[in-house]
Amino acid sequence: MTAIRFLEPRAELLARRDAIRAGLADLVAADCLVTDERELVPFETDAFTAYRRVPLAVVLPQTTEQVAAVMKYCSDNGVPIVPRGAGTSLAGGAIPQEDAVVIGVSKMAHILEVDYENRTARVQAGVTNLRISDEVSADGFFYAPDPSSQLACTIGGNIGMNSGGAHCLKYGVTTNNLLGVTMVLHDGTVIELGGKALDAEGYDLLGLVCGSEGQLGIVTEATVRLIAKPEGARPVLFGFDSSEVAGACVADIIGAGIIPVAIEFMDKPAIDICEAFAQAGYPMDVAALLIVEVEGSDDEMDAMLAKIIEIARRHNVKRVKESQSALEAATIWKGRKSAFGATGRVADYICMDGTVPLGQLSHVLRETSVIVEKYGLRVANVFHAGDGNMHPLILYNVNDPVEAEKAEAAGMEILKLCVDAGGCLTGEHGVGIEKRDLMLHQFTETDLNQQMRVRAAFDPGWLLNPSKVFPLDLEMRKAG
Repeated sequence: MTAIRFLEPRAELLARRDAIRAGLADLVAADCLVTDERELVPFETDAFTAYRRVPLAVVLPQTTEQVAAVMKYCSDNGVPIVPRGAGTSLAGGAIPQEDAVVIGVSKMAHILEVDYENRTARVQAGVTNLRISDEVSADGFFYAPDPSSQLACTIGGNIGMNSGGAHCLKYGVTTNNLLGVTMVLHDGTVIELGGKALDAEGYDLLGLVCGSEGQLGIVTEATVRLIAKPEGARPVLFGFDSSEVAGACVADIIGAGIIPVAIEFMDKPAIDICEAFAQAGYPMDVAALLIVEVEGSDDEMDAMLAKIIEIARRHNVKRVKESQSALEAATIWKGRKSAFGATGRVADYICMDGTVPLGQLSHVLRETSVIVEKYGLRVANVFHAGDGNMHPLILYNVNDPVEAEKAEAAGMEILKLCVDAGGCLTGEHGVGIEKRDLMLHQFTETDLNQQMRVRAAFDPGWLLNPSKVFPLDLEMRKAG
């Protein structure tokens, strides 16, 4: 695909490649610096694999001090920096440029402190999302945000994109569970924002950093909230004859004031794909499936489910299947959390991330099908229905340039549809390069100029994660 443009690499930086690499070698150990052309290839892209650029070098620091030294060196030498967590970004947030140095946090993978008295954990940015919950599970706690990639994705990447997950309906996304960060600015200055307190004084700079996609600095450590495990949890499958009816049911559940811990949606193509992979026991004779999970005591779950089932019956629910054991519950979630990987076994795909008001779910689902059919492609819908965060997977053949262009064009139309329905371009994947050129569909140029002024206050040289988030022409004009 060639629709998304990149900044041209600066010839003077490419000419100084060897000198820049030598300078970096003075700052970190040999096993923390990647310069071999073959070894750089794994860093040329992230999970948005349609686009690739091999970076000038990759640095894998082990401490905040090393990150600061590398950042200062790059700033002094005018070298662009691309922060990288685990590379699971679906929006191209970690795709580098040929004249950029990638700073990855994968070697910064230590849990520094668990404080049950204050219900917090302090971790390095390279710690994986799921590892926090694994660390505290035996003591009855967990870390709430749970992206589908939580086995691999890092806390640093989660902060960059303000990631969510299936359980964000009740517990919120990363910003709702983040209490403090250590962050390195473009010139190597190290700052601390927030801490163990539930709220910090002064400007909400922590809220500004979370979701800033690595354009304000690189987070090296984070303090996150720990939550006590619920007494019990129970997922239930609801099957419907159409996606539109399932979407209407979701809106009515939330409209009734009921907040399950999660409401996940799959349409028929997604059901078929996930069931073939996970053997989760999903009903195969329905056109749409909801996974609704409630938690609490048995009495609380029974009461909540009774209300939800009553609403589902008003929408002519075809199948209701309640999990009967912890193993069955885990299998149900395995199917959902494997959706992206399972779809990759069937076809190449682009995953969208638009968010819409719940009352617009049925309309957007219907129009999404119309858009994809217009381009002669297929779509599998699987998403966080409880907060309207849609993930249509547009299936195509990446080796067919015509299909690739059609898939990208269909995706852009779907995201515009989400905005026009009163929603926004992204719920948890970020903007990256994927949605960059659609920002003017959601914001005015004045809006974006204000956002870029904030970015420039942190990064006056426009070296941090360039060519991301903002339309390229606006960024080039602003950066001079």
